[in-house]
Amino acid sequence: MQQSVLAAVDLGSNSFRLQIARVENDQLYMLDGLREPVRLAAGITEDKRLDKSSQQRALACLQRFGERLRGLPREAVRAVGTNSLRVAKNAPEFLQQAEAALGFPIDVIAGREEARLIYRGVAQTLPQSEGKRLVMDIGGGSTEFIIGNGLQPLKLESLYMGCVSYSVRFFPDGKINKSNLKQAELAARSEVQAIASEFSTGHWKVAFGSSGSARVLCDILEQNGYSNGGITLEGLEQLRVQLLKAGDVNKLDVLGLKPDRIPVLPGGFAIMYAAFTELGIERMQPALGALREGLLYDLLGRFHHNDMREVTMQQFMRRYHVDVRQAMRVAHLADFFARQFLEGELGDEDLHLLNWAANLHEIGISVAHSGYHKHTAYILANADMPGFSKTEQNHLSLLALAHRGGLEKLRGMLDTPEKLAQAMALRLAALIYRNRGDVELPAMQGRFSGTKFHLVLAPGWLVQNPLTEAALLEEIKQWKGLGVSMQVVEG
Repeated sequence: MQQSVLAAVDLGSNSFRLQIARVENDQLYMLDGLREPVRLAAGITEDKRLDKSSQQRALACLQRFGERLRGLPREAVRAVGTNSLRVAKNAPEFLQQAEAALGFPIDVIAGREEARLIYRGVAQTLPQSEGKRLVMDIGGGSTEFIIGNGLQPLKLESLYMGCVSYSVRFFPDGKINKSNLKQAELAARSEVQAIASEFSTGHWKVAFGSSGSARVLCDILEQNGYSNGGITLEGLEQLRVQLLKAGDVNKLDVLGLKPDRIPVLPGGFAIMYAAFTELGIERMQPALGALREGLLYDLLGRFHHNDMREVTMQQFMRRYHVDVRQAMRVAHLADFFARQFLEGELGDEDLHLLNWAANLHEIGISVAHSGYHKHTAYILANADMPGFSKTEQNHLSLLALAHRGGLEKLRGMLDTPEKLAQAMALRLAALIYRNRGDVELPAMQGRFSGTKFHLVLAPGWLVQNPLTEAALLEEIKQWKGLGVSMQVVEG
């Protein structure tokens, strides 16, 4: 279904951003944007928990964003969390409150997925050009590096350093001296060294900076005459002198420095300076696009049957040598059962996730046949899967783990009617197609209410298929152990 308006929410470690766009002839036209410097990363305690004040700032911001989004359908909005929500131990509890405040689901995305979306947002705002380009995005808690060509990202990396986390760690009171500036630069250089062999100059023709840090550094260098265009190493050297001369970021007297960027400038500077030094960057231009634009174009692709998740699924099927005919059989039957069990209550996203899980449920066989469902579950939870959020990957992993074997391992995990019905649908489909051939299916009808499944099969079919009958009887016992009733009758 086509949407006329799409919205993206970026819960960054420094700022929360909302971007709304109008869709017209497969193009996006930006309508409205909101930004609030929530500084989530500054609220992460030593034991990796979000403190109360940062949570309160975040929830208040999301309530305001929620008012702006009110009335938009769920499928037209994509909200994602980045590094701070990846590392905070109490992120799951916070996200429940955050989703209630915003009124929409929030996905936490992996670092490389963040990098892919950033590149997509940047590439859409740049003119087509020949040759590879480097995109660097300094976030509040992580920094992404991408090499791409045209609209296609080729190499993706996410490093655990950001303008908020580094400013808090090395410049907690805003004071800047030779010692703490050198410490911050060395820490950042150490991180960048790990990717230098693949991301240094020579692997790309032109460099772009897509974050607020890149834009403010560019403004400062240009407006104070430190650079004749963009960010340069010479310009950064001159700004470095001014930072040390001021001794305190709050006393830095330069043009182009906005008040809300002051607290995070030292950390952002140290990371940018380290990247220029280690990667041999001579000049970097600021880019307009960023994560939120990437989210919008990704969302647009989903409505135009150009879903990156579908592409990733196909790539995984090839990489892990999946038996395509068997995967299709199981996927088709699982879809049938799910629609029967939750008639009209499963949304398109639920059905898509079940389809992807069914197509990928045997990838673990490439590791070892024994306990392959556990290998599949591990791969789906931990692999880089472009287009998928961590929440979606965990959902796929759960369904793969559930599709065979004992059910005791799933106690407390199938905690919604949707997950329960999807797991049952996939188990039944895999069970019926156990012989990996085309089975003549009987007429079937399924019902589900609360914790009771009811499956009606055409008369005489179980007698003709005694192995399946025995498996279904075992299945009834397994589900009973989880407090779920399953009835299989002929009629």
